[in-house]
Amino acid sequence: MKPASFDYFRPDTLEQALALLATHRDEAKILAGGQTLVPMMNFRLVAPQILIDINEVQGLNSIERQNDVLYLGALVRWHEIQSSPLIVKSHPLLAEAVSHVAHYQIRNCGTWAGSCAHADPAAEFPAIALISNARFSLESSRGRRVVSASDFFVGPLTTVLRPDEILVGVEMPIVTSESQWAFEELALRTGDFAIAGVAVLILPENHDDRVRFVAFGVGDKACRLPTAESIFAKSDMNPDSIRGAAASIGRDLEIRGDIHASAEYRSALATVLLERALDRALMKGRLS
Repeated sequence: MKPASFDYFRPDTLEQALALLATHRDEAKILAGGQTLVPMMNFRLVAPQILIDINEVQGLNSIERQNDVLYLGALVRWHEIQSSPLIVKSHPLLAEAVSHVAHYQIRNCGTWAGSCAHADPAAEFPAIALISNARFSLESSRGRRVVSASDFFVGPLTTVLRPDEILVGVEMPIVTSESQWAFEELALRTGDFAIAGVAVLILPENHDDRVRFVAFGVGDKACRLPTAESIFAKSDMNPDSIRGAAASIGRDLEIRGDIHASAEYRSALATVLLERALDRALMKGRLS
């Protein structure tokens, strides 16, 4: 199928893009990488009357370290994240997760911001944003507001983005070399969305909230696992504590089933993935 007819705009500045959004609001959609939006338009799942292509807008494709924060502009592509030495050094968990995102061709075009705006429960970046305590910058003609990752994602394909706002950037605290991390997911085929996935981040002892686990692909959105985190944080972080933490995963999640996997299977899979991720994360500490 082909998309319904629409008017196409390609502004040169963020101000022009925001003015178009302020005028057309619900009738308009932002086009960045187009790896999600264009197929949805072709299947007539969405039919915007206005398409605003922001690829010529300057200043939205930067990757920067600003003191203890990693900043990514909205037009940063997946392949740029994957190949950036700065990201490998500043946020190795993100670098590891990106290798699971879709396929090579999609990583060349797709953007992290488009993935977050789409808010698929099985997407990798929302999980990393959540475990990192990331902060999203949302711009409109009324000004800028900053929203934490924990507040940004509301549910399946739903965020707090308003019709006249553009997600322009994300700030993620640096993951230091003293931290331990791991990322695990299982998909039916390489590059598909995950049936279930987990991310683990253990920060140095001088940090608050130092033990963080996130599960994704199992419910309506990526979720922290506070029960498992608490069990693990209070333990000696040994193999027995890994099993105890992983076994509690069902207490923190409303796991859903669908045509790809039952809720019971997803629950068992998430438990195994969390065990595996914790073992790998602790191995980093033993080898350092």
